[in-house]
Amino acid sequence: MEKLTQQEEAAMLAIWKTEKGFVKDFLENHPAPAPPYTTLASTIKNLEKKGYVESRKVGNVYEYTPVIAEVTYKNKFMNGFVKDYFENSYKELVSFFAKEKKISPEELKEIIKMIENGK
Repeated sequence: MEKLTQQEEAAMLAIWKTEKGFVKDFLENHPAPAPPYTTLASTIKNLEKKGYVESRKVGNVYEYTPVIAEVTYKNKFMNGFVKDYFENSYKELVSFFAKEKKISPEELKEIIKMIENGK
């Protein structure tokens, strides 16, 4: 599975949110600022070439469906991120965010509860 560019990731977020649809549908669910229609259409064609979406022709337009699940993509690249930047330690990842004050004590308590409850 190939890593996506920021533009491709933003398009995939819109596609995953929509689940199945046309370029105009993805534009509506695209994070702001949304790109021009033609730019998004081109990005989606690249995603199809990379195997992230598949298309079927409906009349004179294409309907796209994700092939790769969002959770599959996130798992693959988060594991690599933690390995590359945090010595393969999620403890180091959480510690980094705590030191940088990017996570509150309340959020940490919530995470601990999730771990203890197996969720």
